[in-house]
Amino acid sequence: MQTEQTAEQAEPRAADSQPLDPALAGIAPDDERDARRVARGAARDERPERPGVMIPSRLKRLPIEGPLMRLVATAGIVGIAVVIAAIMASQHSAGWLIGLVASIVTVVLSATLWSSRRL
Repeated sequence: MQTEQTAEQAEPRAADSQPLDPALAGIAPDDERDARRVARGAARDERPERPGVMIPSRLKRLPIEGPLMRLVATAGIVGIAVVIAAIMASQHSAGWLIGLVASIVTVVLSATLWSSRRL
């Protein structure tokens, strides 16, 4: 019985050597890869616009729009830090602690903003 199993293992199956897509049967592996790449590109081009997205894709924006959005968001981060500092000052916190908390919040939020690939 073991000789039968080894004989089966030694013979490659016809199904293993055939491509998964029947339309690509009889095509060389490089041609098959190129055909899949073209099909993926066509699928990307046919993607419909997402209706609920506020920020359009980078390709459809003006060149100044991305930096302007980052500038406005950075101003918002500074505003958040100022609000935190004002609240802490109204609670009579130490000045060094106010500065430390405001700067940590600013650095964390700025790092998140500037590492974003969407803007």
